[in-house]
Amino acid sequence: MENENPFDHSQIDDVIHGRLRLGVMAYLSSASPAIFGELRDKVGATDGNLSTHLKKLEEAGYVRQEKRFVGKKPQTRIFLTDSGRKAWLEWIDQMRGLMDAAE
Repeated sequence: MENENPFDHSQIDDVIHGRLRLGVMAYLSSASPAIFGELRDKVGATDGNLSTHLKKLEEAGYVRQEKRFVGKKPQTRIFLTDSGRKAWLEWIDQMRGLMDAAE
């Protein structure tokens, strides 16, 4: 039988755990794809700040960005990838485990 420490935080995904990235992942888990401006407004970020955090999530394989034109206006759509959804659900399970242990 495995001797698990319910307070072990070493497996928490630091890519997701950052506050802004956490908001991005939470929003995309229910609204993927999201338009860049919509996502920016929902998580309360600036364009530059959101771009930086999206790049980190994209490098981890958690989100994918698609740039296209709608009429003559550029539009960026952000998708939660399958591995991003898996990582998000694992993060939620880890948080639940910590909260349950703390009760």
